[in-house]
Amino acid sequence: MDVTESAIEIGEQLDAALTALALISLDVTGYRALSDDDLLNVVAAHAVAQKATESIGALIAGEIARRSAPRLGTQGLAQRLGYRTPEQLVRHTAGVTAQQAIAAVRIGTLVHETADTGAVDPVTGEVFEQREPWLTPVAAAVTSGNLSPSHADAIGRGLGIPCPGVSVATLREAAAALCAEAAAGVDPDQLFRRARHLRDEIDLEGVEHRELERRRRRALTFTGLPNGMSRLVWVMDPETAATVRDIYDRATSPKRGGVRFIESGQKTRSDAIRDDARTVVQLASDAFEQLLRLGADADSTTLLGSGAPTIHIAATRRRIDERQGTAHIRGQADAVSITTLERLACGGVHNETGFDGAGVPLDRGRDQRLFTPAQKDVLALKWGGCVHPNCNRPPSWTEAHHINHWHRDHGKSNIADGVLLCKHHHLLHHNNGWETRRDDRGRYWLTPPPEIDPARVPVELLSQSRVMVDLAREVS
Repeated sequence: MDVTESAIEIGEQLDAALTALALISLDVTGYRALSDDDLLNVVAAHAVAQKATESIGALIAGEIARRSAPRLGTQGLAQRLGYRTPEQLVRHTAGVTAQQAIAAVRIGTLVHETADTGAVDPVTGEVFEQREPWLTPVAAAVTSGNLSPSHADAIGRGLGIPCPGVSVATLREAAAALCAEAAAGVDPDQLFRRARHLRDEIDLEGVEHRELERRRRRALTFTGLPNGMSRLVWVMDPETAATVRDIYDRATSPKRGGVRFIESGQKTRSDAIRDDARTVVQLASDAFEQLLRLGADADSTTLLGSGAPTIHIAATRRRIDERQGTAHIRGQADAVSITTLERLACGGVHNETGFDGAGVPLDRGRDQRLFTPAQKDVLALKWGGCVHPNCNRPPSWTEAHHINHWHRDHGKSNIADGVLLCKHHHLLHHNNGWETRRDDRGRYWLTPPPEIDPARVPVELLSQSRVMVDLAREVS
């Protein structure tokens, strides 16, 4: 069977599977009519189908990652389509969460690397080597249908990596044993804990190594949520956790029913925390925000820029004068009140930027190679973030881009001829032939390169700035 026939067969198989799934009832009354035994049988059958679907998704994600390898640069699949990473491409096209996309790419890459081991890279001529050879039994179990990608991910994360006291062969044996335990019905969470315990058993002398590994895995991520809130996820190694836990306890312990016997000088503060109307989690959030603010202002040697954190908030002149309507914080999706704007402006610096009826800034800026910080502030107000479609990078992550290139088109650093692009999309626009133009009505149009769209149909670039939306409504 050649490659083309194999691809056609996969398509036909998926079509048949989708047709079969469409026959399954989604009427809730049918499920309520099931006996307990029948319901458990349905759960088991669905688990089999889910494992198969998850495995297919991982193989697809792994192939996307293979075609988006760093060695391919901007010609890789993900970057050619405008995505920074294969994980972002998987998340967008498959409609899954970021974490699911990351796991799918990780396990899919493992399976593909196992299949490619020993083959020659047609681009570099190098022989492919598997980066995690101790997980070969895991890859084999996934492709045979005996192990779900969720179980595979648990084994990989739980076992860790080789070290001087633990060889690749030893970890491979442990991985094979864990695959057998998974086949016996152990769920992914239990399997992860079992993998960690097994690592301890085979690596009694590796305490320091595991400590360094945990330290290496420390991470802090900031994510905006659809409901206008944001989430900060901090994965801490034990030493960092001990420091943070001490601060957390000192900020909330009296509220949580902490120790009763404290120093006399601390009783007033303890009572104030206990009687505070805020919840425990609200107290903790406010305490850590204040500590970050004070710390950044006291010592900003580890930060880009200096001083306390800056909050950029804006509203139209009419709304400020009338003290009605909404204001918008840069980088945040949801509106805030004019009262909040007034409170923040009371202790800060404020500037006024004029726009005409078409939303074009009246101050066009100076004729120079780079946009000034003041111009970038205006662009941030105008665009609200990276203008490339499906990119949600906030203004702080962007660079000013000349729609008429500085050298090629003798473009000028005017606000009207500038848009915001994150670093990835800025490079993509310059290197891959994406073109932006402004029409007579002040609208901006992005034309993709022919390899993305042979017809090169322009797509209108829309501002993410809620203030500009408010302004457009006022002048319409």
